[in-house]
Amino acid sequence: MTAIIVYKRDHLGNPVWQYQGMVLAREAHYIQLEAYFSRADHVTPYHIFRQGDRMIEWFYTNRWYNIFQMHDVDDDHLKGWYCNITRPALFEDDAIYADDLALDLMVYPDGRTLVLDEDEFADLPFDLSTQECALAALSDLKRMADQAEGIFHLIQR
Repeated sequence: MTAIIVYKRDHLGNPVWQYQGMVLAREAHYIQLEAYFSRADHVTPYHIFRQGDRMIEWFYTNRWYNIFQMHDVDDDHLKGWYCNITRPALFEDDAIYADDLALDLMVYPDGRTLVLDEDEFADLPFDLSTQECALAALSDLKRMADQAEGIFHLIQR
């Protein structure tokens, strides 16, 4: 496996966070990698991110999102999927750049979904095309989760 650095950037392309993952698959329009949540435990109203949680991540150059499949640090059980609405990713040989557009979707193992940060997204100064692409990506993710399609095939209702 090859190491790769993920550069998470804000909506203006400014660096926010970076971390390393290991490439599991790479094609022209996507990279799948494995990474581990390296920050201290982070409790939110919708999920607990634990240091050491294993993430299987998909980044795309032709889609307006990325998806993190989250597995528990203790027993590797599936905790759900965290989906970031982003501009299409930029790939280099050893790097992925992803511009986060604030809007997110949490998908639980039972298929429930929760849209996150809608207010933050609405407050950002996006042009109409960016808004439309972001909202279409959110709609696509919700549809795929509702149908347990693609990456969400592990949903157990």
